[in-house]
Amino acid sequence: MATEEGIVIKVDATTAWVTTTKTSACKGCAAKSSCTTLGGGKEMEVEAINDAGAQVGQKVVLYFQTSPLLKATFMLYVLPILFLLLGAFIGDQTAPHFNIDPSTCSLIVGLIFFGISIKVVKSKGNKLAKKDAYRPKVIRILKDSVSVKV
Repeated sequence: MATEEGIVIKVDATTAWVTTTKTSACKGCAAKSSCTTLGGGKEMEVEAINDAGAQVGQKVVLYFQTSPLLKATFMLYVLPILFLLLGAFIGDQTAPHFNIDPSTCSLIVGLIFFGISIKVVKSKGNKLAKKDAYRPKVIRILKDSVSVKV
């Protein structure tokens, strides 16, 4: 379970937008597509499911499930490497049938498979980002009144 604290800056029926400080855990987060860095600094805006019913100005705790985070991290980092290796192996094995240099064929087919994996990861990532399991949730309100700069 990963948690972060932040301040609610906007709410609607089921969603709260929370400003929080960017940490190293953000790099591998599956929900990073729902976050927006503010001004290129360390502050960022996170779109979260508002389970706690937080209101604007309240300090809250955000919760991120770690199991989906690990699945997304595997898909983002390991899957492209596996595709690259598979493509290189296939290229090496099929090169003699086409009378091509095995190294060149291995490189070309490996890069093609790598490109395919990037498309797969992007497509799958967009689908996963819409699922609640891959989105952060507001689980607790820490303080009722905090001044918010708008």
